[in-house]
Amino acid sequence: MRLHLDDTRRHGRAQARIAGSNADNCSNDQQRPRRNFMRKILLAALAAGALATIATPSMAQKDIPWGTSAVGSAGHKALVNLAQVLNREMKDYRITVQPTPGAIVTVKGYATGQFLGYYGADIAFYELAKDIARFKGFKAQMKRQPVQSFWTFTVEVGAAIHSREKGKIKSWSDLSGKRFFSGPLPWDVRAHLERAFTALGVKHEYQEIDLSTTGSLLDSGRIAGMIIYTNAEATTAPWITEASLAADWAALNPSAAEIAKLKAAGFAVTEVPGSVYKRNVHVDKVVELPFYYGFHVGLEIPANDVYRMLVAVEKNADELAKLDGSFSQLKGKGMIEMQKKGIASSVDLVPIHPGLARFMRERNAWDAKWDSRVASATN
Repeated sequence: MRLHLDDTRRHGRAQARIAGSNADNCSNDQQRPRRNFMRKILLAALAAGALATIATPSMAQKDIPWGTSAVGSAGHKALVNLAQVLNREMKDYRITVQPTPGAIVTVKGYATGQFLGYYGADIAFYELAKDIARFKGFKAQMKRQPVQSFWTFTVEVGAAIHSREKGKIKSWSDLSGKRFFSGPLPWDVRAHLERAFTALGVKHEYQEIDLSTTGSLLDSGRIAGMIIYTNAEATTAPWITEASLAADWAALNPSAAEIAKLKAAGFAVTEVPGSVYKRNVHVDKVVELPFYYGFHVGLEIPANDVYRMLVAVEKNADELAKLDGSFSQLKGKGMIEMQKKGIASSVDLVPIHPGLARFMRERNAWDAKWDSRVASATN
């Protein structure tokens, strides 16, 4: 009986082990499809990660660090608005606004590899090409040649004095011997006005000051006058608006004889409504000297992409003009006319980006005599 019971117990334990083994096998069989499924997901994730790593360099946005003038300047304000539109319209690029002490710093910065975009004027290109003034000796430092790719607006420069001095200072020549702020040293507006003063024989005492103190210094008499300027004959710089809060300045126009002398020296002359400054400037028309400004990129940005940029600006010219009056000259057919005039101002000074050349050719606005000035990768 005992043997029988022992055999029974042993048989029961064996059956239990068999049952347990079968249960484990059953559980493993049930879990195997899940493990295989999870393994496939993991492998797919790893493959996707590897593919993303491989694809990222060609698919990622390309950054364009774009140099412009100082915060508070018209150039800085304009590029902020331009970047807003281009970043929306060209999602494969990302423009970052880089303020500098002045526009020529951006031209030099591009030429030495610091920026991909820069804020360049015809006067800066003139000095660069001639190896004079602010660009004297700079060519030896250049790593790449600046080119022209997008002309944006004209800047018109003039002069102002305190309104209480109107009876004493009546022409630009009357500024000789007086302390005058013609703008920060690196700025193109200063260079253009100083060239005009030189043409007229005006020998003033240049006063370098902080922009934020200009109005108070003029009001106190510590400076006799200051530069004023407009963009696109439609708006002015934020710092001039700020100076207007501290001093009652009056626009100082050159005399008729001075205007004739300036024209003979090759300066363009225009009259801008005083109302553009949104204050009483004590004259109906302000006589100013225009020159051309642009936001340019080099050959690192392909011709097709520069063409796309120009088309995007043309398409959104009205919006840009609403954001900033500086862009008002681009509305309608103004975009084409601005490029034509800008190119003509600098065609002998710097090469033309092939993207700009394509834009102008497709609009029947290209001049065949510019053909030899189109840049190539070997320029």
